[in-house]
Amino acid sequence: MDPRALPPRLVIDPSLPSEVSLELRSSPHILRMARSGAQVDTAHNPALMFALPGFLLLLSLMLGASVLFVGSLGFGLMVLMRWMATDSTYRSTRRRLRLARAYAAHYILPEDLDHPCQMLLRRAQNAVDAILSSRVHHAGLIDTIDNQVTLPEEVWQIGQRLRQLSSMHAEQGRIIPRELPPGMEDAFKPYTKALDAAWTSLSQRVRHLESYAKQVLKADKVYQTHRRLEALAAKTPEYQQLIADTVRDELAHERIRELAGQAAHVRKLFEESILEARLAAGELIRTPLS
Repeated sequence: MDPRALPPRLVIDPSLPSEVSLELRSSPHILRMARSGAQVDTAHNPALMFALPGFLLLLSLMLGASVLFVGSLGFGLMVLMRWMATDSTYRSTRRRLRLARAYAAHYILPEDLDHPCQMLLRRAQNAVDAILSSRVHHAGLIDTIDNQVTLPEEVWQIGQRLRQLSSMHAEQGRIIPRELPPGMEDAFKPYTKALDAAWTSLSQRVRHLESYAKQVLKADKVYQTHRRLEALAAKTPEYQQLIADTVRDELAHERIRELAGQAAHVRKLFEESILEARLAAGELIRTPLS
């Protein structure tokens, strides 16, 4: 399936402490529960399992029934074992749900966005993935540290605005009637145009990201070629000697110059591609959303 057609991934505010971010990221189903207002099912509270054996134990003491006492005690032991196995999960779910509610404004779920906004956010994520997974990024050739800080923040800023835009789109759909009375169309146009302007701005922002990713991928290809050429360059003396030994003098000098020139040409292409990637990144930074 085309990655561009997939829904966006969960986006978490990069300014959150790492332990909070990790906890939120590990439980997307809990985040959905928090977003929908769902509660932990108290009917399955492990502590409630002690009610029946406790009642039976009390009844056996009141009636003096030893068989009932032994039965209720055995049942109570089984419940205790079950409680020990399930209470940890129950408490963990409640704790994570409290955390998800406390940080509800600091994450964006795919379902927080309408379909066009989902697709735009996914494009932004794909562009950032391409940049951060590139060879030139890992080699530290395109401001690696800056990318790791600014690009997640960029996706978060885009996601926040897309969430707001989706919400306002839905609000307009509820407020503006499908069939307007004659002469009333112009009254609603400024509100529709405001959302259109926001969409255009966010789309342009994502295109900047994609332009940066495109330049990085171009640099990646040249970098790969450059690395291979370096492997051959180490053997240049052998090639030069071969030519000198087998070709007439006037041709030998020409071939040797070609070897040196080719190496310089590829290096120049590589340096230019890195420069273009950095310029694209600079354009991104010069027009911040935040």
